[in-house]
Amino acid sequence: MKIGAVIVAAGRGARAGGGTPKQWRPLAGQTSTQFALQAFASHPGIERLVLVLHADDIATDCWPTTPDAEIVTGGETRSASVLAGLQVLEGACDQVLIHDAARPCVSRAVIDGVIDALRSGPAAAPAVAVVDALWRGESGAVAETVDRSALYRAQTPQGFDLDAILAAHRAFPDGAADDVALARRAGLTVAITRGSEDNLKITLPEDFERAERILRTRDGH
Repeated sequence: MKIGAVIVAAGRGARAGGGTPKQWRPLAGQTSTQFALQAFASHPGIERLVLVLHADDIATDCWPTTPDAEIVTGGETRSASVLAGLQVLEGACDQVLIHDAARPCVSRAVIDGVIDALRSGPAAAPAVAVVDALWRGESGAVAETVDRSALYRAQTPQGFDLDAILAAHRAFPDGAADDVALARRAGLTVAITRGSEDNLKITLPEDFERAERILRTRDGH
């Protein structure tokens, strides 16, 4: 089985602040995107790497030229950007891992878990079980406690049979919250694999400090 990886870096990331899209802001001497690319480029099971960029970023020097990746322009939505990346791999790979560039701390173990699960099913994705109490709020007050059993926080990379996820994107061009949601709309069973608390998605300004702490502790940057 040939496995490709699509790294999605076409968003604008306004909630992270700083003026510059979060995937291009400095992080431990590099950028979030570069760390994400390196995680997949260094994995022995990944044969092709695609980086999806916003049209405004193509002509800039913000994106890394190493490790080597095929560059493609994203679309108006995340789903459209993912589809653009998938189409590059069509006919060349059997399976694909789709990862957010804003998750720079993804580990080999998390990637391995998804690849292992794809040996016995069409789709798999890492997640972390919800352990905190959950509340539903109304007007700034607690309205009720929500049952947290069987609830998970989704992560990436999300892995799929390439033909199956391509068909799902083409069948539902309106997109979905993530590729797992789209896959389930298409009737695919998605296995849950073991995620990691360190595999955070940079969303808010304070997430940069946490990600840098994880990277420096793990990799000695």
